[in-house]
Amino acid sequence: MFNELLTDRLIVRGFVASDAPLLQARRNDPEVSLYQNWERPFSRENANAIVQSLMAMDGPTDGEWWMATICDRVTGEVVGDLSVELTWDGRSAEIGYNLDRRFWGCGYAAEAAEAFVRYLFEQEHATRVFGMLHPDNTASAQVLERCGLVFEGHTRLSYWDDDGPSDDWIYGSTAEAWRKWDSRKKTAPSEVLLVPVTIHNERKVARLKTHKSQEAFVAPVLASYADALFPEIVDGSPVSPILRAIEADGEVVGFVMVADTTVAHPEPFLWRFLIDRMHQRRGIGSMALNAVVAERSAAGDSTLVTSWQEGRGTPAPFYRSHGFVETGREIDGETEARLTF
Repeated sequence: MFNELLTDRLIVRGFVASDAPLLQARRNDPEVSLYQNWERPFSRENANAIVQSLMAMDGPTDGEWWMATICDRVTGEVVGDLSVELTWDGRSAEIGYNLDRRFWGCGYAAEAAEAFVRYLFEQEHATRVFGMLHPDNTASAQVLERCGLVFEGHTRLSYWDDDGPSDDWIYGSTAEAWRKWDSRKKTAPSEVLLVPVTIHNERKVARLKTHKSQEAFVAPVLASYADALFPEIVDGSPVSPILRAIEADGEVVGFVMVADTTVAHPEPFLWRFLIDRMHQRRGIGSMALNAVVAERSAAGDSTLVTSWQEGRGTPAPFYRSHGFVETGREIDGETEARLTF
């Protein structure tokens, strides 16, 4: 039987009758409904019927969709809902979530979903938890990534919404993989170093991965290896790549590639910068960037240039917070910025 889940800011509880009008309002909001396949207008009768059926259930039930309400822990205000369908006698669980638009951008979806995924693995003893989403729904992908789920596949024209058929992305995790994610290192390392990429560590570097939603902004390491092997021609001269592995307390956790200063290229360019998904949110990015600046300063440079692609999940806030200032130029459609030190 499901009671409730508590997080730092939220309560996840079963539905009650007074939740029906709020459920109706969420499902009639065209922005909340984007990428969903329920029909609008969504009537009060439909909302009442759903809530009544949920109130008759004790919690997640094999073969049926079950939903819980997400509330603000202090005010009691309804934030949104979580949903799950158990199959295979509860061994597999598909999850979903919808938030009132007023609460978008607060991290509530990830906070509630993280607690829910933990509940499904630890209390319901699920073998696998997964979610499916529209490829354009980056916000939803980021929620699943925060829960430890990884991109597993892309099916074509397999989902239908108001605009017709669309592709689907599948994120999932097994219990074993989730436990590894849950037990990952979460605190800042005592030391971060830049070390050359050599025959002794190049495979470890090649295995580094970002989250799927970050691939629009961060090239995979193998693509960087290829670019280093066949450097592009800029201003009539090939760039000179310097490859470094990022080590945190002796463990390879990231990769950086800088285009070195040459006669044709008077400023170093931060070309690639990647922190593995298992080591993000530990402050390693800031420490590694400081190490890059120190290395370039020791080489006699006083500036460092980089560029980024705009969009949800862009690294722009990270670079701006570390002193990079836009130059007003674009490089291959990306925003150029410079750090002076």
